[in-house]
Amino acid sequence: MAGIAIVLDLLKKNPSAHSPQFSASAAVSAAAASVAAASTPFASRFLFGFPEFPVAYCDAGAAISPDYISAIRSASSSVFQHDSLKYTTKEYYFDVKPLFSAFEVKQLAMTSLRSFLMYYLPLLEPSIHTEEDDDDFLQDARDERPVDLVVPFKKSVKQIARETTVVTTRRILERLAVHYVSQRMAWKLLKDIPKSAMRKAERGLPTTLYIFRVSRTTFRGHFLGVAASWVVQVGIETYRFFNRLAKSEEEIARVEKSEQVKILGKKVTGVTLRCGASLVFAAIGAGITAALVRPTTGQWIGCAIGDLAGPIIITVFLEKALHVEL
Repeated sequence: MAGIAIVLDLLKKNPSAHSPQFSASAAVSAAAASVAAASTPFASRFLFGFPEFPVAYCDAGAAISPDYISAIRSASSSVFQHDSLKYTTKEYYFDVKPLFSAFEVKQLAMTSLRSFLMYYLPLLEPSIHTEEDDDDFLQDARDERPVDLVVPFKKSVKQIARETTVVTTRRILERLAVHYVSQRMAWKLLKDIPKSAMRKAERGLPTTLYIFRVSRTTFRGHFLGVAASWVVQVGIETYRFFNRLAKSEEEIARVEKSEQVKILGKKVTGVTLRCGASLVFAAIGAGITAALVRPTTGQWIGCAIGDLAGPIIITVFLEKALHVEL
């Protein structure tokens, strides 16, 4: 019966293949095949095989012209080209950067320049003198001390080491996401956010929906960076905690140790709140500025502003409103 159903389905898909001769021969062949399949149970076929009597031969097959053969082929091709059999699978491409990309010449040079400017620019600010200070100029000149360039240099080196560690940690988290998370989620975490904002702008979405989707995409794409920063900062605070305990005397009281543990807990809580605020404000800022300015540029500017403003806002709010010191 299964053979008859297949043949009838083929004939239904291609009405041009209908003819008495073709239908009769096809029906007889299909019926013979179905009877042969049904006569022997499936479990015992490997022992007994198919009996010989259900096999049927039809002489009408010799009279089939090439037109009927082409009709069969077109009917079968039309069945497999049906809309219900067309399946589309979306492929996700991951742009995973090298593990030690933070140590490349260009990236390391930009990090070093930014770190040195951060700590050396305040030293270059000129002192402003007024006319009233002219009398005391000689006396002030004697009291002036030479500028210490060693301390800013040490701070700059520490900042460079911290930023390269954060970038390397993010590369490790990206590889973990690719291997242990679903492909769809890993693709969202590693997506190029400015290009995604441009593609969303080309769709002509409403403003509120566009802001929401850009913010959501920025939240996902910025998550690994914030997570890497959280891991590094918590690691630094933990190292400082154990370093203080190691340098302390052996006769230190248990109360002081418990105080150190409480301080560590406050530090970790503060780092967590600042990183969370950085992630949320970066997403909100990216969505708003992407709608006001060019999508790629606006998304990048808003993400950078929110990343810097979020920790400051949450710190000021907790210290002044809730009287909590982070």
